[in-house]
Amino acid sequence: MSLTPQGPDPDVPEPEVPKPQADIFAKVDDSRMEDYRLAESLDLLPYYRELDGEIGPTMTFAGRPVVMLGSNNYLGLTTDPRVRAAAISAVERYGTGITGSRLLNGTLAIHGELEELLADWVDMESALVFSTGYAANLGLLGTIVGPSDAAIVDSAAHASLVDGARLSDGTLRAFRHNRPNSLRRTLRSWREQPDSGGALVAVDGIYSMDGDWAPLPEIAEACSDFGARLLVDEAHALGVVGPRGAGTAAAMGVRPDLVMGTFSKSLASCGGFIAGSRSVIEYLKVTSRPFVFTASGVPAALAAALEAARIAQVEDWRREAVAARAEQLRAGLAQLGYQVADRVQSSIVAVQVGDKWDAGMLWKALIDHGVYTNCAVPPAVPRAMLRTSVMATHSDADIDRALDGFEAARSPGPQRAAGR
Repeated sequence: MSLTPQGPDPDVPEPEVPKPQADIFAKVDDSRMEDYRLAESLDLLPYYRELDGEIGPTMTFAGRPVVMLGSNNYLGLTTDPRVRAAAISAVERYGTGITGSRLLNGTLAIHGELEELLADWVDMESALVFSTGYAANLGLLGTIVGPSDAAIVDSAAHASLVDGARLSDGTLRAFRHNRPNSLRRTLRSWREQPDSGGALVAVDGIYSMDGDWAPLPEIAEACSDFGARLLVDEAHALGVVGPRGAGTAAAMGVRPDLVMGTFSKSLASCGGFIAGSRSVIEYLKVTSRPFVFTASGVPAALAAALEAARIAQVEDWRREAVAARAEQLRAGLAQLGYQVADRVQSSIVAVQVGDKWDAGMLWKALIDHGVYTNCAVPPAVPRAMLRTSVMATHSDADIDRALDGFEAARSPGPQRAAGR
């Protein structure tokens, strides 16, 4: 009687089962893309729309005139003849591009002139110009926050601050938006860690979506109590608020350790800068990879920013006009029943909607009635909203026309959000 062996024969190798191969492109099948394509098919997609002509207080969009409430051209300087002439003169002198990094062959005399002016404007020892504002925050946080350090960031801070912290070798922590007590708890928790190093607290001076200010005196006090350094991102405040338009820190009498600013808002150009102590700026010049390995900004952009910064500091009427037009728009929207924040001193007036499809439909209705706004939906913001912003060069009549458009575009979605 023979016995049949039980189990696999040890002398016979088992067949190999191929390991499933993951496809790196699998993630593009995302539910968000379905919404994106549906909105596009319904002509409700508010993104990547082509604009026609210069971006002024009014412009042409899709063949019709609109009041532009979707631009960060806060001081109205992108069309100023002095800024245009400066850009043209730089092209005639230097050509259209520098074609090199600042480190090697991309530094011009205009860089030094601009950096000196910016440092003086925000009352810092030194400044360093980057090719974009995003790169400025990336280059700063990614460099200055080391392996044992922490970047402690407001939960509503700009993506460039968050991404800069992620690029670093340190720890990223967040505190509740504009809550100094939450910041104190976060700093205390960090200091209690046995191996905790330095801490950099990063906040926006004016937040880009709602237009609210950071409570800088309380934040600065918390930083002082826990030995942290403070970075204030003045991208949406520079030129708009404070003495000579120097931003929120200057307006509130706070002296941060670092200031970030951008050229793509009030300064009618593209680029950004970090200002701080001379030793920190020199360190960034040598060690910041997003600075060292990025091509220098084009001459026209540098010259436009320089001329715009000169104008912004002395023409106070522009700041006064921004404040007046923003309050006119905010009060008018509130009277129409839209949900807007209480009065805030900035160029930004946020219209809360709630549902993303209601926001998209309101955006489209406003376009049809001659008003261009920006539509923001989760996860970029907690609740869907329309972000509007005014320019110093908007007239009373422009804002009245925009309010007429909002009145004509009212729909059940935004009325529900406004409690009507």
